[in-house]
Amino acid sequence: MDMEVLGQEQSSEQLDLEEISRKISFLDKWREIFSFHRLGTNNTTPQNHEGNHISADENEDGTGIPQPKGQGHLPSSGLCSIPNPSIISSKLGGLPISLAMAMKLRQILFGNTIHVFSYNWKKACFRFHDPSSELAFTLEVGKGGARSIQMAVQGSIIKYLLFTRKGKDCNFGSLCEISKKEQEQALAAALAGILWAAGAAQKATICLVSEDTYIASTADYSVDNFTERLQLFEFLEKEAAEKFIYDHLQCFRGEGSHGVILFLYSLIFSRTFERLQMDLDGTTTQLLQPNAGGFLCRQAVLNMILTGRASPSVFNGCEKGRSQETLHGVLTRSDVGYLRWGKDALEDDRLSQVGSMLKTPKLPIWLCNINGNYSILFCTNRQLLSDWKMERLFDLYFYSGRSSQKKLVHLTIDTHSHHWERDQQEEKHGPRRQFSPVEMAIRTKWSEATINWNGTIPFF
Repeated sequence: MDMEVLGQEQSSEQLDLEEISRKISFLDKWREIFSFHRLGTNNTTPQNHEGNHISADENEDGTGIPQPKGQGHLPSSGLCSIPNPSIISSKLGGLPISLAMAMKLRQILFGNTIHVFSYNWKKACFRFHDPSSELAFTLEVGKGGARSIQMAVQGSIIKYLLFTRKGKDCNFGSLCEISKKEQEQALAAALAGILWAAGAAQKATICLVSEDTYIASTADYSVDNFTERLQLFEFLEKEAAEKFIYDHLQCFRGEGSHGVILFLYSLIFSRTFERLQMDLDGTTTQLLQPNAGGFLCRQAVLNMILTGRASPSVFNGCEKGRSQETLHGVLTRSDVGYLRWGKDALEDDRLSQVGSMLKTPKLPIWLCNINGNYSILFCTNRQLLSDWKMERLFDLYFYSGRSSQKKLVHLTIDTHSHHWERDQQEEKHGPRRQFSPVEMAIRTKWSEATINWNGTIPFF
C-alpha cells in the first residue's frame, strides 16, 4: 500500500514538472514572437536592430530614411504592432501631406526646412489634472515653448466652462466639480473654437498622425517620423470639427501623441499660408524663435490663438516702425485677453505696450506673460469688463501652471482704495515691500489697484 502511494506521489510530481516545463516552453515561444515583432508599450524602452537602447530623442528624431513601399506610401518607422490610439487608420479619408506642404510648414515655423521640434515640444500634449482635484479644469503644463500654447488653450477652456457651455452656473464651484467627460468636452470645444476662428469662421483643418508615411527624407527636408505621416481633415462647420476632435481626442491628449504640435499644425493649416503671409510683417517671418536649444513661440502664434489672426504685435491696429515700415497689431477685441509685464521692459516703448484690444477682452480671462512665464488670470463675473461699477472691488483667480501649485490663488482687487488704505495694506507685508510680478502684471490693466492675496504667499 505504501509503495502504491509513493508511486502516485512520484507520478504527481512528474506531472507537475511536465506542466511547468510545458508552460515555460509556451512562454518562450510567445517571447520570441513578441521580440520578432518588436511589440511594446509606453513603458517599454525601444531598441534598435542591434539590441541597443534608444533614447527618447533618438526615437523621435531618428535620421533613418524610410524605404518606399507600394504606391507612394512608406512604412511607418518604429510603429508598434499594438494599436496606438493616438495614430489613426490611413483609411480614415484625410488628405495625405505632400512634400511641398511639409516644406511650407517647416518654413513658416522655423524659417528653414531642416529644423525639427525638440523633445520637450514632442512630449507636450493637452492633459488635465485629475477630475477629483481642485485643479480639475486646468491642464498640466510642461517646460519649453509648448507651454505658452498650452496656457493660451487653457484660457479658451475656462471660457467654455464658465461662459459658453449650457446648463451650468458661472461660478468657481462649477469649475472644480467637472467630470472626466466634461474635461473632454471642454478641450474639444476649446480646440475647435480656436481653429474655427483662425479659419475666419469659414473652415477648420485638423491634422492627425496616420499609420502610413507619405514623405521620404530629401537633401532639403529632414524627417521627424510624424510630420511625414499627417492626414488633413477639413470641416466647413464648427460643430462638425468639434465632434471630430472629440472623437479623436486621444490624438491631442495621449502620451506620445505630439498633441501640442498637431494643434499648432492644425492652426497653421486652418489659417492658411496665404492668410499668414498677410498677417505677418517685416518683424516676423517665422512663427518660432530659437532659444536655449529649443524654440519659443513668437507673439504671432499667441495672437492667432487669442484673436484668430497672426498679428506679430500687441498694440491696437497698425503702427509705423522706426524705418516707417507698417507693423501689424490687433484689430479687434478677443474673447480672451493678454497682459504682459517684464522687469526689463521699457515703459516708454509704445510699440511693446499691450493695447486695449487685448487688455480689455470681451470676457474676463487673460493669458499673462510675466517675465517670460505664462499663466492665467480670470474672474467668474462675466459683467466685470462691461460694467465699470464691477471694477471697483472684485476677485481674480490665478493659475501659474507650476507643478507645485495644488489650488488656485484667490486675489481680491481694489481699484478705488485711498492712498492711506494702500499704505496700510503694504505695511501688513513689511516696510519697503517688493511687489510680486503678478501684481505688476495686474497693474498694467488697473494701475492703482491694491491686491490682497487672501493668505497666500505672493509669487515672486
